[in-house]
Amino acid sequence: MGLFNKIAEGIRKTRDSIMGGVNRLLNSFTKIDEEFFEELEETLIMCDIGVQTSVDICDALRAKVKETGMTSPDEIKSALKDIIAEMLGEDKKLDLSTRPSVIMVIGVNGAGKTTTIGKLSAKLNAEGKKVIVAAADTFRAAAIDQLQVWTDRAGVDIVKHSEGSDPASVVFDAVTAAKARGADVVICDTAGRLHNKKNLMDELKKITRICYQQAEGCSIETLLVLDATTGQNAVNQAKLFSQAADITGIVLTKLDGTAKGGIIISIHRELGIPVKLVGVGEKLDDLQDFSAHDFAEALFINDTDFEGNYERLTDKPDDIDDTDEETDITEDISDETEETAATEEISAEADTPNEDISEEVSTEEAPEAEDESEDEDDTEEQSDADETEEAAEESSDKKDKTKGKFGWLFKEISFGKKKKNNEEE
Repeated sequence: MGLFNKIAEGIRKTRDSIMGGVNRLLNSFTKIDEEFFEELEETLIMCDIGVQTSVDICDALRAKVKETGMTSPDEIKSALKDIIAEMLGEDKKLDLSTRPSVIMVIGVNGAGKTTTIGKLSAKLNAEGKKVIVAAADTFRAAAIDQLQVWTDRAGVDIVKHSEGSDPASVVFDAVTAAKARGADVVICDTAGRLHNKKNLMDELKKITRICYQQAEGCSIETLLVLDATTGQNAVNQAKLFSQAADITGIVLTKLDGTAKGGIIISIHRELGIPVKLVGVGEKLDDLQDFSAHDFAEALFINDTDFEGNYERLTDKPDDIDDTDEETDITEDISDETEETAATEEISAEADTPNEDISEEVSTEEAPEAEDESEDEDDTEEQSDADETEEAAEESSDKKDKTKGKFGWLFKEISFGKKKKNNEEE
């Protein structure tokens, strides 16, 4: 799957939320009037794009409609796509121009910092860069061990101290080691913190100061990791963290599991902080560089227009052989034919005595007593024939049941019945 397809598949829920609302709106209005724009504004707000950003989008669309006189739904959607792409601006990649370059990763607990570091380390390592990770989250239990597992998977080095040690000292040692070993990138993990934890926010300022002192002249990226599932709360987190650190970029995680991916637009519009990386899955290679153009295109694309729509019911796994299926079908048909023939043969044998008896009765003249006796015999033989037919049908049903997936169960049941009947006799 290509990079665009990963993005398109990753924001599927966001696309369904935004475009589902826009399509319903376009189908319910016969003309583009002020009422339409009010409904569109409400729809965008409900999709976590934000109040001010939704108002700005509607104002820009209103101006375009007035200027061009567009009326068709396709033209409206195309104009919306252009407006959103323009709001997201130009793409900004990570600045790793110096050696070493420092990337400091911050965010609240549970946002996905450690996972992001592991994926980013693997991504940079695959690009041929030598990476050292600083395990500066010394407060959370097992955080160092978790980061050790990720660095082992990514194939990069780690600098760590004992649990509870000073985080700033870990960052200091990591930057020193990177200079000595000729590493290209130092990625610093930090403890999760909230804006109301003053001691942790002061600790973050201390780590930032150490980075600038030890890596003087080096490029320093401060990435804020935000959980996309938190919606507009992520925007508030970005505002508060920007007061304690000079945030250079956003990493938006868990984008594939939420319909609130529209916060990307409001983060960039309201804060002016670019989104540089997005997490679109749980695999090691599911951390992607953010592309504003691809994001806007993927928001307005149909599911059938990209390769990411790979889970269609008509698709057949490669390991299934059509020849085997045809053989199984042929065998089933032949088995059913044999069972039908056997049933018909048994029925024919059961019907034969009745025909002979009826012929004898019709051709012979006998006293009334003998007729009654013959009628009784005829009834008994008829009931015997009916029982034979029922037994044949029951046998046919059992054969059919023993052919299925749970055939062994019916075989055991049949065996138990036979054994019980023998004992009663």
